[in-house]
Amino acid sequence: MTESHDRAADGAGIDYIEVEESPPFQRLKRAQRAFVFPLAIAFLLWYFAYVLLSSFAADFMATRVSGDITVGLLLGLGQFVSTFVITMAYVAYANRRLDPQSRAIREDLEQREAGAR
Repeated sequence: MTESHDRAADGAGIDYIEVEESPPFQRLKRAQRAFVFPLAIAFLLWYFAYVLLSSFAADFMATRVSGDITVGLLLGLGQFVSTFVITMAYVAYANRRLDPQSRAIREDLEQREAGAR
């Protein structure tokens, strides 16, 4: 048996495996993955599209949009902008959806731990 199981069986601690398998923790993991994975895939596709265009469509990337501003420059700046937008979206999502769930799990664990002392 693992140490966490031994301590939980003795009443001296929390069984973290049980916590990980609990419905609230599973909901938290699902909510986090449901947001992160699609955005990560979308960003990677966008990033690799930029790299491929830079490598194989140099003429397109060199197309002037206005003055010395090219399509490649705009798409490159778009990489930075999209990074900041994704970060802000994740922070807002985490504050709104993930943090309350994790706070509830943490409070439950703290109560269990206080009761075990």
